[in-house]
Amino acid sequence: MKRVLPLLLASLALAPVAAMAQAKPAGPLPDWSGVWIPDRTDQDKQQMGGNIPPWNPQAARLIKQMFDDEEAGKPHNIFTNCLPEGMPTWMMISHNAMEILVTPGRVTLLGESDGDRLRRIWTDGRKHPADPDPTFHGHSIGVWEGQTLAVDTVAILPEVYIAVKEAVGVANNGDMHITERIHLSAPDVLADELTITAPHVLTTPYKTTRYFKRQRGEKADIIEGVCRQGDFAESTDKAGNAVFVPAPTP
Repeated sequence: MKRVLPLLLASLALAPVAAMAQAKPAGPLPDWSGVWIPDRTDQDKQQMGGNIPPWNPQAARLIKQMFDDEEAGKPHNIFTNCLPEGMPTWMMISHNAMEILVTPGRVTLLGESDGDRLRRIWTDGRKHPADPDPTFHGHSIGVWEGQTLAVDTVAILPEVYIAVKEAVGVANNGDMHITERIHLSAPDVLADELTITAPHVLTTPYKTTRYFKRQRGEKADIIEGVCRQGDFAESTDKAGNAVFVPAPTP
């Protein structure tokens, strides 16, 4: 047994390396460095009629009511209590900058707002868990096809919205499945081709492409954003220590 155990441990140690080798792109890892800003002009064009999700009748009625309420000056706050946007909303309608880290075994997406702006796409050859715990961004695995990252995402919480605007969207209600093909369509333009299957709110899979423009240099660095910081005011306690206290409500 003493001789078998080291051999077993050695084989386990080599397994992830072999998987990573199979998942590498052809040639070097792509350069997705810098900060990426969503193309809001294209977002608005798609959201306002160019490419509308195929809502089922119930979801369509809710979406129309939300648009009507926003037009009447009574927009809905669908992202309550600073909860994360989740997938696919982050990639579809976010107005915030993001940074992408391409490293062996994973691609990491970072944003400016709290810890909710963190997404990992595993490229080390792993599979989806057999019994995953649903999360806001789901479980994402990716495979490099040349310089394109093909991504498969499952295990998204049913409460997470498919949003077309910051005040307009519906909960996916479970069983949502997202695939993406992420690649450079130009040297400083990143394209994300999404296909969203959500059988409880969409009649057919929804296909859309979102574009992000690269910003370079120190001025484009993402900065810390804390969603609930505005709910508190800076103060001092009786001992003179700096503290946050609830901000007065209007």
